[in-house]
Amino acid sequence: MAFTADFDQFKFPENAFQGKRVLITGSGKDGGIGQGLALAAAANGAEIVGVHFHSSYRDGFDMVDAMRERGVKAFAMQADVTNTRDLWASRSYVIEQMEGKGPDIVICNSGLTEKGYRFGRALPEIEGESRAERRARVRRDFIENLAESKLVMDTKIDGFVYMTHLWAGEAVYHSQPIQFVYISSMQSLEPGVAVPGYVVANWAVLRLPEVLRVNLGRASDMASACCLMLPFIRTGMTEEYADNPKVFGRWQPRMLETHEAAQAVAQLLSRPREELDLGNFKLRVEGSAEDIALKWSRVDLNISEQALD
Repeated sequence: MAFTADFDQFKFPENAFQGKRVLITGSGKDGGIGQGLALAAAANGAEIVGVHFHSSYRDGFDMVDAMRERGVKAFAMQADVTNTRDLWASRSYVIEQMEGKGPDIVICNSGLTEKGYRFGRALPEIEGESRAERRARVRRDFIENLAESKLVMDTKIDGFVYMTHLWAGEAVYHSQPIQFVYISSMQSLEPGVAVPGYVVANWAVLRLPEVLRVNLGRASDMASACCLMLPFIRTGMTEEYADNPKVFGRWQPRMLETHEAAQAVAQLLSRPREELDLGNFKLRVEGSAEDIALKWSRVDLNISEQALD
């Protein structure tokens, strides 16, 4: 692919990124939400934008070129966020590209989806299949399905934890405040069928802001963090469901476009940092397909305890 987005669609009145050094993981894929967030930063006054990708290098390089053509300071960063050595090796490069400083905002967006399987459900019988053949087929599917789930969870959970550990440490050491934004999904609260790894991964990251605060202790004022639970957005991973309201209809009248979601995120991040810190925020889509309204709500993960007899 190449860079196909309309840059002007990502120019918003919000000033969340004005003068900021912004690093967005998983932002190289053309048409993805990560790309939308990177373009939102680039089009709205970010000082420097770091575009991270692992395998989508062609799309990523094209987007960086498009940003530079518009006078935006941008750079490409290739790394496997689940590989600690690879990620550590990127540290000095990012600091160099950001002119000797670390990022002000890190948006952790890396993620994968699953082709889908019914978690815990036995495969249907095939007429005429021998017991040995069925055993072989079930074994193959079991291994392949869980390997896919593991990759999904590693990319989201490990990737977010590693990025946080790296850049929070740099921020504390250099006394440079930093803000982490973790991209999660509505499915973390309302699980969908056939995507167990995706649901578990997106639920897990909702605890990261509190984990970070507890571990930083007295230095916790140097880092703020929040999680954003997004609804269905039209990307390469969701395109096949764009006309299937049975998939997204429980949350929204239609799928959001990337520039719509990016503007909603920019609006939220325009709020004071201390207001967002430790928060989990859900983006609600209201209205009709022709006239939608996007609204944020704060979600409290309350834990209740009852003593057993």
